[in-house]
Amino acid sequence: MQELVKKHAQKIRFGIVGAGNTALDFLILFILVALGIDKIAANYVSTGITFIISFFVNKSFTFKSTGGNAKKQFALFIAVTIFGLWVIQPLVISGVSTLLVNTQFTEGLVLFVAKIIATVASLIWNYLFYSRLVFKKVVDK
Repeated sequence: MQELVKKHAQKIRFGIVGAGNTALDFLILFILVALGIDKIAANYVSTGITFIISFFVNKSFTFKSTGGNAKKQFALFIAVTIFGLWVIQPLVISGVSTLLVNTQFTEGLVLFVAKIIATVASLIWNYLFYSRLVFKKVVDK
């Protein structure tokens, strides 16, 4: 068991950070929607706030990245994250909401389900590109 945890430590840390960021994202999203802001606009705000926090936590805790050009990492992080949060998530939220619009679910439950699915999609996208592009290990020559 210990070997399994050690082997997947980075993914576990990513999951922990992702869970915290997701909780904050959901909190901000639902507060803004409750205040009357459109769900897509509210999603841009909630994800925008949390992705800035996410960079610093992922760099230092998840990927333990001490090397590389921090400005380049931040630029790549922004590009990857914005695509995941502001392209993938709105498409998934809109698509799932459209699929569930004529169901017996409340509008809030539809948004919750759509946001969960959108979050999973963007988390997969983010992990793949963070680990392989943004915070990739620098190999000494």
